[in-house]
Amino acid sequence: MKNLIIVESPTKVKTIKSFLSKDYTLIASKGHLRDLPKARLGLKVNDKELEIQYVVEGKDKKETAKQIQDLAAKAKNIYIATDEDREGEAIGYHIAQILKKDI
Repeated sequence: MKNLIIVESPTKVKTIKSFLSKDYTLIASKGHLRDLPKARLGLKVNDKELEIQYVVEGKDKKETAKQIQDLAAKAKNIYIATDEDREGEAIGYHIAQILKKDI
């Protein structure tokens, strides 16, 4: 696979696929993949830092994250094409973190 494009919604996958070549594979994150943990505070505090600890919770989110990781491992180029709003920016950031990519 040459190119992977990650978008937020499955509807966008269908629309975008209709005008791209076969050189592109598309997948939807289906919104946020990571969130603060429900069972604990989600913060790690020490003398010098405050670290937010996000988790991927739920079977559906874990499956989607795994699919994205598997496709990204095979792709030459990865494009995170989320919406141009704060929520899209957060989703894109979390996808990059899941893929362990600098953004």
